[in-house]
Amino acid sequence: MRVDVIANVDNIRSEDFIQKSAVVIDVLRATSTMITALANGARGLLPVETVPEAQSKRSEHTFVGGERYYKKIPGFQAGNSPHDYMSEEIAGKLVILTTSNGTRGILKSQRASRVLAASFLNGTACGSALVSFDRDVILLCAGCRNDFSLEDGLCAGMIIDAMESILDQPLRLNDLGMAMKLAYNQCRHNLYETVMECSSAKQLVKLGFAHDVEYCTGVDTVPVVPAAKHDLVLTPLNLIGTAGR
Repeated sequence: MRVDVIANVDNIRSEDFIQKSAVVIDVLRATSTMITALANGARGLLPVETVPEAQSKRSEHTFVGGERYYKKIPGFQAGNSPHDYMSEEIAGKLVILTTSNGTRGILKSQRASRVLAASFLNGTACGSALVSFDRDVILLCAGCRNDFSLEDGLCAGMIIDAMESILDQPLRLNDLGMAMKLAYNQCRHNLYETVMECSSAKQLVKLGFAHDVEYCTGVDTVPVVPAAKHDLVLTPLNLIGTAGR
């Protein structure tokens, strides 16, 4: 099985996902938020690209959230903090989410055979699902403002490590995948301290979101794997089964 790690959303074409499993990783914070929303009872999560599109879908049956440049969009019910999605208010509702990079990554990956959302919160469960699919994999690091984000790469390394542990054999990796596997194993016991040195984490701390960084670096604390259907609505993998899309 081949696994390619991609540095950011703009470094890959949509057709490159065909016949592969895709995993979008935006540790700080979009995919961590998606996982949290589904774990707290949202009936699904729909990623959208633009603010007007998100606003147009607002109804009594939806919960609209999003951010630009780390900050909540005015008029939205929530921003992009996972803590905004721990409320009973989202139970049974379709979460509409637009973010700077993570939701764009989901949309760009839609030609894949499967599209999953991952972070440290569900890394091992995500790796297990990928092994069961038995397809080549693209781990798409969302990045930040078109740059690579180390925390996303470390999460990719975690998923690779989990897959190799299950398979009990090495995967075929691209160079970035090999580098992130080695980096993850080097700092797996001090992930929080390492991530706190990353630029995204420093910016979040500066804006008062240090609690988000701490939460998002929890390892395997929320083993829910968001998976997209044809309509790109993400639901927990066990709710849509493992049959082909």
